[in-house]
Amino acid sequence: MRTSSSDTRVLKKKMQREGTFRGMKQRQFYEKPSERSTREKAEAVRRARKLARKQAQREGLIAAPKKKVLQGRGPGARPGMGAGADARPRPPGRF
Repeated sequence: MRTSSSDTRVLKKKMQREGTFRGMKQRQFYEKPSERSTREKAEAVRRARKLARKQAQREGLIAAPKKKVLQGRGPGARPGMGAGADARPRPPGRF
């Protein structure tokens, strides 16, 4: 059974969320214990700041970032397709 590109995409996204790729890249070279502790402390600080920022946004203390809106595209538009460029009929399903 062959995997579809959407299955591959889902797998890659899941692996990226879990940090599999980052872990593989870190293990390519030796990391001194002092460098490791420095990196882990920096990551902890970054996580704490992000958590505090999210909490402040939920409480309304700071404004949430504005969402980017691309001009000329409506909801459900596909990349690389201009207005009316998709002339072929779509089959029913997940499209």
